[in-house]
Amino acid sequence: MYLAHASRGPLPKPVSDAVRKYVYNCMHSGATLIDAGVTNGGGKPLFAKLIGAKTKEVAFVENTSVGLNIAANMLPYSRGSNVVTGDNEYSSVVYPYLREGSRVKVRSVKNINGMIFPDDVEKAVDDKTVAIVVSHVHWLNGFRHDLRALSDIAHAHGAYLIVDAIQSAGAMQIDVKRDGVDILASACYKWLLSPPGAGYLYVSEALIHKCEPPFVGWRSNIDLKERELWSLKFPKNASRFEIGSPSYASFVGAAEALKLLLNVGISTIERRILRLTGSLIEGLKGLDLPVQTPEEPERRSGIVNFRIDKAKSVVEKLGKKRIICATSADWTKCSPQFYNTVRVSPHFYNTEEEIDRFVREIKKC
Repeated sequence: MYLAHASRGPLPKPVSDAVRKYVYNCMHSGATLIDAGVTNGGGKPLFAKLIGAKTKEVAFVENTSVGLNIAANMLPYSRGSNVVTGDNEYSSVVYPYLREGSRVKVRSVKNINGMIFPDDVEKAVDDKTVAIVVSHVHWLNGFRHDLRALSDIAHAHGAYLIVDAIQSAGAMQIDVKRDGVDILASACYKWLLSPPGAGYLYVSEALIHKCEPPFVGWRSNIDLKERELWSLKFPKNASRFEIGSPSYASFVGAAEALKLLLNVGISTIERRILRLTGSLIEGLKGLDLPVQTPEEPERRSGIVNFRIDKAKSVVEKLGKKRIICATSADWTKCSPQFYNTVRVSPHFYNTEEEIDRFVREIKKC
């Protein structure tokens, strides 16, 4: 019973089969042509559909961190610039701005019981703010931001909204146009049920024309003719932010996984996940275990976090019964509230019976 999609998603059989077929063809043919054998545009049109974007607004990236670094390095900074984020954010969201040093200051909004509220974000934003940068879904407690509220705050001050979507893409509905998201990055190896090495970067069409890529390579340039080798002309789409050859096999798998998820329907997937996590929260409350996850459906996601004595031992005991979830002593680096906690993250294919079994097994620990 696998309940750890916030860590890594298992590969569905069609995904594994697609990767195996691609590798087999490479072994026998060499597949020397650029992008040879990479079907469905490497998943770009499918990811665009998943998040409500245009295909030309999507670029390949290796992972979320690469996408977030590209975003941080393409922003315009002036004297006194700042970015606003939560004080319990994931490291990859914050580190690119810490590296900028004197060019930009990071302003942290204090969380309240693991949640960051728009009113508090608004107090931290001013006309020197370049961006609000957040994870759509918090990696430990599953708190889900109201992206529309954050983009309204950002845009009122001429700032951008940059989103890490690795804990929501494939599990929760995302509509970048409706919610006013300017840049979004997500790897595919968690809820998108794909191999590592595949990820996508969304850059709004308006920003594509405003910003030049901070890193360049042969995929950044539209002219590969030898006689014009040293000319540099960026395409008018998000592929200008690509640098070199991606992990083709990974994107073959990602495209197949995206097809599967879109066929099920992301709204159906979200409803299913929220129903499962809602049942889990009720079961844990029945055991008087402190739940760290918001109970309101609009504020939660596919992640449930709860406190229990000897969390590491509990997770090890469950693992011996082939029930996979997660814990880590390192989580306290994010916040002391995650000391001795367990993270459970079911996907749409998990069942109510599995959730009931999990609660029964926790009761025995």
